[in-house]
Amino acid sequence: MVNRFLWHRARVLATAALAAFTLTLTVTPSTASASPPTLNRVDAAAGWLARQSVDGERFEVVFDGVAYPDQGLTLDAVFAFAATKQADTTAADALSWLAQPAVLTGYIGDGTEAYAGATAKLALGVQVRGLDPAAFGGVDLLTRLGGLLTPSGRYSDRSAFGDYSNTLTQSFAVLTLDRAGGAPPAAVTFLAASRCADGGFPLLFGQATCVSDVDATALAVQALLAADRPIVAASAAQWLVSVQGVDGSFSANGVPNANSTGLAAQALSVAGRPLPWLRARQFLIGLQVACTGPSADRGAIAYTSGGFDATTAVRATAQAVPGLAGAGYATLSTSGAQPAAPVLACTPW
Repeated sequence: MVNRFLWHRARVLATAALAAFTLTLTVTPSTASASPPTLNRVDAAAGWLARQSVDGERFEVVFDGVAYPDQGLTLDAVFAFAATKQADTTAADALSWLAQPAVLTGYIGDGTEAYAGATAKLALGVQVRGLDPAAFGGVDLLTRLGGLLTPSGRYSDRSAFGDYSNTLTQSFAVLTLDRAGGAPPAAVTFLAASRCADGGFPLLFGQATCVSDVDATALAVQALLAADRPIVAASAAQWLVSVQGVDGSFSANGVPNANSTGLAAQALSVAGRPLPWLRARQFLIGLQVACTGPSADRGAIAYTSGGFDATTAVRATAQAVPGLAGAGYATLSTSGAQPAAPVLACTPW
């Protein structure tokens, strides 16, 4: 997905709360302790991603030359590692980093300030890692999330900065709570009822004109399937198929890109749409740096067909990998995961 999820919120709060902490961090990408060669392009993408982690534990974003911890991107990488069963050591270290008090509070809030989307996404990452979201870093994430459920069924932020919750928020909440025993029916109904007339889902709730969004629809498909709303999910999946490019891509703001295509591919696979999924997968493979590229970039997924750009490739790769693997959020796990971060073996395909 394009980096819109709680972006403004995270920057406003994390910049102030974590600035002193951030400036002490080393920003040199980690080197994996073991990097076995692989012919599997999806595994190679996960391996490349792991080697971009800072200190082997986190991912960062740079603003005006300053690096800031990016908890949301770190979770995207955790999902990518689980989807491929690779880089388990990096994924485990990422969760340990996320559990640190300053890092945790800077992402989900301190309780008085509480952010629904971040809380739900983190709880899902904790579940994927096989940990307890009711006791993570001294916080019961599920109880915190439950306290953000409004009478309408919407999960909303509790914040002096306003409410930035959206369809991504709601979908992550439904997904994680379904894994925890079942999402509240009101929350599922609220999500299902927010769809547009064309079957897709908007990013923002309550707009005068409902405009379907690829990223929001793709995540809603997964949440609704997990919550046993197959008819609504099928209609949304059909909308995704209807807006897929002839090259298999999906676009955000008119730009075909790896982030939106990866999330849409993930949804199409989960929704049982193999041909559109394969077309999306082929587009993503076409964005991958292969053996003709610099050795340090091999395995990475470029954001667009314009070529490799180090400033966007980490997020593009993290969000493309689950779609390439065809692995949905509802069933991601670390069962059978390997510790190493493989490298692309440059032999004839």
